[in-house]
Amino acid sequence: MVPLSILDLVPVAAGASATSALEHSTRLVRRADELGFRRFWVAEHHAMPGIASSSPPVLIAHLAGATERIRVGSGGVMLPNHRPLVVAEQFGTLEALHPDRIDLGIGRAPGTDPKTAAALRGTTRLGAPDDFPDQLVELASYFRGDADVLAVPAAGNAPSMWLLGSSGYSAQVAGSLGLPFAFAHHFSAENTLPALKLYRESFRPSARLAEPYSMIAASVFCAGTDEAAQELAMPAALQFLRLRLGRPGPVPSPEEVAAFEWTDQFRQFVEQRQADQIIGSPETVRRGVAELVDSTGVDELMVTTSTFEGDDRLRSYELLAEAVGTTPSPVAV
Repeated sequence: MVPLSILDLVPVAAGASATSALEHSTRLVRRADELGFRRFWVAEHHAMPGIASSSPPVLIAHLAGATERIRVGSGGVMLPNHRPLVVAEQFGTLEALHPDRIDLGIGRAPGTDPKTAAALRGTTRLGAPDDFPDQLVELASYFRGDADVLAVPAAGNAPSMWLLGSSGYSAQVAGSLGLPFAFAHHFSAENTLPALKLYRESFRPSARLAEPYSMIAASVFCAGTDEAAQELAMPAALQFLRLRLGRPGPVPSPEEVAAFEWTDQFRQFVEQRQADQIIGSPETVRRGVAELVDSTGVDELMVTTSTFEGDDRLRSYELLAEAVGTTPSPVAV
Protein backbone atom coordinates (compact mmCIF):
# COMPACT_ATOMS: atom_id res chain seq x y z
CA MET A 1 0.00 0.00 0.00
CA VAL A 2 0.99 3.63 -0.43
CA PRO A 3 1.70 5.98 2.50
CA LEU A 4 -1.37 7.33 4.28
CA SER A 5 -1.83 10.96 5.25
CA ILE A 6 -4.59 13.09 6.78
CA LEU A 7 -6.39 16.22 5.61
CA ASP A 8 -8.06 17.80 8.63
CA LEU A 9 -10.73 20.49 8.22
CA VAL A 10 -10.95 21.01 12.01
CA PRO A 11 -14.72 20.41 11.96
CA VAL A 12 -16.85 22.36 14.42
CA ALA A 13 -19.84 20.36 15.65
CA ALA A 14 -23.25 21.84 16.38
CA GLY A 15 -23.30 23.17 19.93
CA ALA A 16 -19.51 23.06 20.19
CA SER A 17 -16.85 25.77 19.88
CA ALA A 18 -13.74 26.42 17.81
CA THR A 19 -11.73 25.74 20.96
CA SER A 20 -13.09 22.21 21.30
CA ALA A 21 -12.61 21.59 17.57
CA LEU A 22 -8.97 22.63 17.81
CA GLU A 23 -8.50 20.45 20.89
CA HIS A 24 -9.86 17.44 18.98
CA SER A 25 -7.51 18.14 16.06
CA THR A 26 -4.57 18.33 18.46
CA ARG A 27 -5.50 14.92 19.88
CA LEU A 28 -5.87 13.59 16.36
CA VAL A 29 -2.48 14.78 15.11
CA ARG A 30 -0.75 13.27 18.15
CA ARG A 31 -2.45 9.93 17.53
CA ALA A 32 -1.68 10.12 13.79
CA ASP A 33 1.98 10.65 14.70
CA GLU A 34 1.90 7.52 16.86
CA LEU A 35 0.13 5.48 14.17
CA GLY A 36 2.68 6.32 11.46
CA PHE A 37 0.66 8.54 9.13
CA ARG A 38 2.97 10.33 6.71
CA ARG A 39 1.63 13.90 6.93
CA PHE A 40 -1.15 15.97 8.49
CA TRP A 41 -2.51 18.93 6.52
CA VAL A 42 -5.00 21.67 7.38
CA ALA A 43 -6.92 23.69 4.80
CA GLU A 44 -7.58 27.41 4.48
CA HIS A 45 -11.30 28.17 4.63
CA HIS A 46 -12.96 31.45 5.52
CA ALA A 47 -16.44 32.45 6.70
CA MET A 48 -17.34 28.79 7.30
CA PRO A 49 -19.06 28.21 10.67
CA GLY A 50 -18.24 24.50 10.57
CA ILE A 51 -14.50 24.78 9.83
CA ALA A 52 -11.97 26.25 12.30
CA SER A 53 -8.88 26.30 10.08
CA SER A 54 -8.90 29.80 8.63
CA SER A 55 -5.24 30.41 9.52
CA PRO A 56 -3.09 27.42 8.47
CA PRO A 57 0.33 28.86 9.45
CA VAL A 58 -0.80 29.52 13.03
CA LEU A 59 -2.40 26.09 13.32
CA ILE A 60 0.57 24.33 11.71
CA ALA A 61 2.92 25.87 14.29
CA HIS A 62 0.75 24.49 17.08
CA LEU A 63 0.32 21.02 15.55
CA ALA A 64 4.00 20.62 14.67
CA GLY A 65 4.92 21.61 18.21
CA ALA A 66 2.60 18.92 19.57
CA THR A 67 4.21 16.10 17.53
CA GLU A 68 7.61 14.57 16.83
CA ARG A 69 7.78 12.84 13.42
CA ILE A 70 4.74 13.47 11.26
CA ARG A 71 5.00 16.11 8.53
CA VAL A 72 2.58 19.01 9.08
CA GLY A 73 1.43 21.41 6.42
CA SER A 74 -1.23 23.23 4.45
CA GLY A 75 -3.74 21.60 2.21
CA GLY A 76 -3.63 24.35 1.33
CA VAL A 77 -2.77 27.99 1.53
CA MET A 78 -4.80 29.85 -1.09
CA LEU A 79 -2.01 31.90 -2.63
CA PRO A 80 -4.16 34.56 -4.36
CA ASN A 81 -5.40 35.60 -0.90
CA HIS A 82 -1.89 36.52 0.29
CA ARG A 83 1.27 38.26 -0.83
CA PRO A 84 3.92 35.65 -1.71
CA LEU A 85 6.48 37.39 0.53
CA VAL A 86 4.23 36.98 3.58
CA VAL A 87 3.67 33.28 2.83
CA ALA A 88 7.43 32.80 2.37
CA GLU A 89 8.21 34.43 5.71
CA GLN A 90 5.54 32.40 7.51
CA PHE A 91 6.57 29.03 6.12
CA GLY A 92 10.28 29.82 6.29
CA THR A 93 9.76 30.41 9.99
CA LEU A 94 7.86 27.13 10.34
CA GLU A 95 10.61 25.23 8.51
CA ALA A 96 13.28 26.84 10.69
CA LEU A 97 11.34 25.79 13.79
CA HIS A 98 10.63 22.24 12.53
CA PRO A 99 13.28 21.30 9.93
CA ASP A 100 12.24 18.77 7.27
CA ARG A 101 8.71 18.46 8.69
CA ILE A 102 6.81 21.29 7.00
CA ASP A 103 4.75 21.06 3.79
CA LEU A 104 3.50 24.11 1.90
CA GLY A 105 0.53 23.04 -0.19
CA ILE A 106 -0.57 25.85 -2.50
CA GLY A 107 -4.00 26.36 -4.06
CA ARG A 108 -5.42 29.03 -6.35
CA ALA A 109 -9.11 29.00 -5.34
CA PRO A 110 -10.24 31.68 -2.87
CA GLY A 111 -11.52 29.17 -0.32
CA THR A 112 -14.47 31.41 0.41
CA ASP A 113 -17.15 33.65 -1.09
CA PRO A 114 -16.24 36.67 -3.29
CA LYS A 115 -17.06 39.23 -0.58
CA THR A 116 -14.76 37.58 1.96
CA ALA A 117 -12.05 37.07 -0.66
CA ALA A 118 -12.16 40.79 -1.46
CA ALA A 119 -11.77 41.60 2.25
CA LEU A 120 -8.77 39.27 2.49
CA ARG A 121 -7.06 40.77 -0.53
CA GLY A 122 -7.98 44.38 0.11
CA THR A 123 -9.43 44.74 -3.37
CA THR A 124 -12.58 43.89 -5.29
CA ARG A 125 -10.44 42.62 -8.17
CA LEU A 126 -10.03 38.89 -7.73
CA GLY A 127 -7.02 38.45 -10.04
CA ALA A 128 -7.05 36.50 -13.27
CA PRO A 129 -5.92 32.85 -13.17
CA ASP A 130 -2.87 33.85 -15.22
CA ASP A 131 -1.54 35.68 -12.12
CA PHE A 132 -1.15 32.38 -10.29
CA PRO A 133 1.97 31.02 -12.05
CA ASP A 134 3.70 34.36 -11.51
CA GLN A 135 2.85 34.23 -7.82
CA LEU A 136 4.29 30.72 -7.58
CA VAL A 137 7.53 31.77 -9.27
CA GLU A 138 7.83 34.76 -6.93
CA LEU A 139 7.18 32.58 -3.87
CA ALA A 140 9.82 30.04 -4.89
CA SER A 141 12.39 32.82 -5.45
CA TYR A 142 12.15 33.90 -1.82
CA PHE A 143 13.00 30.40 -0.61
CA ARG A 144 15.95 30.20 -3.01
CA GLY A 145 17.20 33.60 -1.87
CA ASP A 146 17.52 35.06 -5.38
CA ALA A 147 14.58 37.50 -5.26
CA ASP A 148 15.05 41.27 -5.25
CA VAL A 149 13.91 41.27 -1.61
CA LEU A 150 15.59 39.10 1.03
CA ALA A 151 12.96 37.04 2.82
CA VAL A 152 14.17 36.12 6.29
CA PRO A 153 14.09 33.33 7.40
CA ALA A 154 12.62 31.93 4.17
CA ALA A 155 15.93 31.99 2.28
CA GLY A 156 17.61 28.68 3.05
CA ASN A 157 14.56 27.32 4.90
CA ALA A 158 12.34 26.03 2.13
CA PRO A 159 9.44 23.74 3.10
CA SER A 160 8.33 20.93 0.84
CA MET A 161 6.18 22.73 -1.75
CA TRP A 162 3.13 21.06 -3.32
CA LEU A 163 0.56 22.25 -5.80
CA LEU A 164 -3.08 21.46 -5.05
CA GLY A 165 -5.96 21.34 -7.48
CA SER A 166 -9.40 20.11 -8.47
CA SER A 167 -9.02 20.61 -12.22
CA GLY A 168 -6.61 20.14 -15.09
CA TYR A 169 -5.22 23.67 -14.80
CA SER A 170 -3.31 23.09 -11.56
CA ALA A 171 -2.27 19.63 -12.74
CA GLN A 172 -0.52 21.11 -15.77
CA VAL A 173 1.13 23.87 -13.75
CA ALA A 174 2.42 21.34 -11.20
CA GLY A 175 3.76 19.13 -13.96
CA SER A 176 5.48 21.95 -15.83
CA LEU A 177 7.19 23.16 -12.63
CA GLY A 178 8.22 19.67 -11.54
CA LEU A 179 6.26 19.85 -8.27
CA PRO A 180 4.38 17.10 -6.43
CA PHE A 181 0.64 17.31 -7.06
CA ALA A 182 -2.28 16.73 -4.69
CA PHE A 183 -5.77 16.38 -6.18
CA ALA A 184 -9.08 16.99 -4.38
CA HIS A 185 -10.79 13.71 -5.20
CA HIS A 186 -13.08 14.21 -2.18
CA PHE A 187 -15.06 16.92 -3.94
CA SER A 188 -14.10 16.63 -7.61
CA ALA A 189 -13.97 12.88 -8.23
CA GLU A 190 -15.10 13.16 -11.85
CA ASN A 191 -11.91 15.10 -12.65
CA THR A 192 -9.47 12.87 -10.78
CA LEU A 193 -8.26 10.59 -13.58
CA PRO A 194 -8.11 13.31 -16.28
CA ALA A 195 -6.16 15.62 -13.95
CA LEU A 196 -3.67 12.92 -12.94
CA LYS A 197 -3.16 12.05 -16.61
CA LEU A 198 -2.48 15.70 -17.45
CA TYR A 199 -0.05 15.99 -14.55
CA ARG A 200 1.97 12.97 -15.62
CA GLU A 201 2.00 13.99 -19.28
CA SER A 202 3.07 17.56 -18.54
CA PHE A 203 5.67 16.67 -15.89
CA ARG A 204 9.16 18.06 -16.37
CA PRO A 205 11.95 16.91 -14.02
CA SER A 206 13.14 19.55 -11.58
CA ALA A 207 15.74 19.90 -8.86
CA ARG A 208 12.98 18.78 -6.52
CA LEU A 209 11.60 15.75 -8.37
CA ALA A 210 12.98 13.48 -11.06
CA GLU A 211 9.61 11.77 -11.59
CA PRO A 212 5.95 12.70 -10.98
CA TYR A 213 4.65 12.27 -7.45
CA SER A 214 0.89 12.41 -6.97
CA MET A 215 -1.49 12.21 -4.06
CA ILE A 216 -5.28 12.38 -3.86
CA ALA A 217 -7.52 13.33 -0.94
CA ALA A 218 -10.49 11.03 -0.37
CA SER A 219 -13.31 10.98 2.17
CA VAL A 220 -13.22 7.83 4.31
CA PHE A 221 -15.49 6.78 7.19
CA CYS A 222 -14.62 3.59 9.06
CA ALA A 223 -16.52 1.94 11.90
CA GLY A 224 -17.12 -1.54 13.25
CA THR A 225 -19.79 -2.36 10.65
CA ASP A 226 -20.91 -0.98 7.30
CA GLU A 227 -24.14 0.23 8.89
CA ALA A 228 -22.34 2.05 11.71
CA ALA A 229 -20.00 3.71 9.22
CA GLN A 230 -22.95 4.91 7.15
CA GLU A 231 -24.49 6.50 10.24
CA LEU A 232 -21.12 8.08 10.99
CA ALA A 233 -21.00 9.65 7.54
CA MET A 234 -24.46 11.21 7.51
CA PRO A 235 -23.80 14.37 9.57
CA ALA A 236 -21.06 15.41 7.14
CA ALA A 237 -23.39 14.60 4.24
CA LEU A 238 -26.11 16.85 5.64
CA GLN A 239 -23.58 19.60 6.35
CA PHE A 240 -22.44 19.53 2.72
CA LEU A 241 -26.03 19.50 1.46
CA ARG A 242 -26.80 22.58 3.53
CA LEU A 243 -23.69 24.26 2.13
CA ARG A 244 -24.94 23.62 -1.40
CA LEU A 245 -28.31 25.06 -0.37
CA GLY A 246 -26.56 28.26 0.72
CA ARG A 247 -26.81 27.51 4.44
CA PRO A 248 -23.29 26.70 5.68
CA GLY A 249 -23.14 25.62 9.29
CA PRO A 250 -21.51 23.32 11.84
CA VAL A 251 -21.52 19.55 11.63
CA PRO A 252 -25.08 18.56 12.57
CA SER A 253 -25.88 16.02 15.26
CA PRO A 254 -27.31 12.56 14.47
CA GLU A 255 -30.61 13.83 15.90
CA GLU A 256 -30.62 16.68 13.37
CA VAL A 257 -29.97 14.18 10.61
CA ALA A 258 -32.90 12.04 11.73
CA ALA A 259 -35.23 15.05 11.99
CA PHE A 260 -34.24 16.56 8.64
CA GLU A 261 -36.90 16.56 5.90
CA TRP A 262 -35.23 14.30 3.36
CA THR A 263 -36.81 14.73 -0.07
CA ASP A 264 -36.02 12.31 -2.89
CA GLN A 265 -33.86 15.02 -4.46
CA PHE A 266 -31.85 15.49 -1.28
CA ARG A 267 -31.35 11.75 -0.83
CA GLN A 268 -30.18 11.43 -4.42
CA PHE A 269 -27.69 14.28 -3.89
CA VAL A 270 -26.20 12.54 -0.85
CA GLU A 271 -26.09 9.14 -2.56
CA GLN A 272 -24.22 10.62 -5.53
CA ARG A 273 -21.73 12.33 -3.24
CA GLN A 274 -21.15 9.24 -1.11
CA ALA A 275 -20.62 7.08 -4.20
CA ASP A 276 -17.14 8.62 -4.40
CA GLN A 277 -16.43 8.12 -0.70
CA ILE A 278 -15.19 5.02 1.10
CA ILE A 279 -17.62 4.12 3.86
CA GLY A 280 -17.75 0.87 5.79
CA SER A 281 -16.22 -1.66 8.13
CA PRO A 282 -12.43 -2.14 8.22
CA GLU A 283 -12.67 -4.85 5.56
CA THR A 284 -14.91 -2.75 3.31
CA VAL A 285 -12.57 0.22 3.71
CA ARG A 286 -9.50 -1.91 3.01
CA ARG A 287 -11.00 -3.05 -0.29
CA GLY A 288 -12.15 0.46 -1.17
CA VAL A 289 -8.75 1.99 -0.51
CA ALA A 290 -6.99 -0.72 -2.51
CA GLU A 291 -9.33 -0.22 -5.47
CA LEU A 292 -8.93 3.58 -5.40
CA VAL A 293 -5.14 3.44 -5.21
CA ASP A 294 -5.02 0.84 -7.97
CA SER A 295 -7.34 2.75 -10.31
CA THR A 296 -5.55 6.07 -9.88
CA GLY A 297 -1.95 4.91 -9.56
CA VAL A 298 -1.21 7.55 -6.93
CA ASP A 299 1.92 7.52 -4.80
CA GLU A 300 0.15 8.53 -1.61
CA LEU A 301 -3.40 8.69 -0.23
CA MET A 302 -4.65 11.53 1.95
CA VAL A 303 -7.79 10.81 3.95
CA THR A 304 -10.32 13.29 5.27
CA THR A 305 -12.98 12.37 7.82
CA SER A 306 -15.50 14.71 9.40
CA THR A 307 -17.84 13.46 12.13
CA PHE A 308 -20.08 14.99 14.79
CA GLU A 309 -18.11 13.44 17.65
CA GLY A 310 -14.36 13.96 17.73
CA ASP A 311 -13.83 10.53 19.29
CA ASP A 312 -15.59 8.89 16.32
CA ARG A 313 -13.27 10.70 13.92
CA LEU A 314 -10.19 9.57 15.82
CA ARG A 315 -11.46 5.98 15.97
CA SER A 316 -12.15 6.00 12.23
CA TYR A 317 -8.50 6.84 11.56
CA GLU A 318 -7.33 4.18 14.01
CA LEU A 319 -9.43 1.52 12.26
CA LEU A 320 -8.18 2.72 8.87
CA ALA A 321 -4.56 2.41 9.98
CA GLU A 322 -5.21 -1.09 11.32
CA ALA A 323 -7.04 -2.20 8.18
CA VAL A 324 -4.74 -0.71 5.58
CA GLY A 325 -1.46 -0.26 7.40
CA THR A 326 0.85 2.75 7.38
CA THR A 327 4.13 2.71 5.55
CA PRO A 328 6.94 5.23 5.13
CA SER A 329 7.19 7.06 1.83
CA PRO A 330 9.83 5.59 -0.51
CA VAL A 331 10.48 9.11 -1.80
CA ALA A 332 11.56 12.09 0.30
CA VAL A 333 8.67 14.36 -0.67
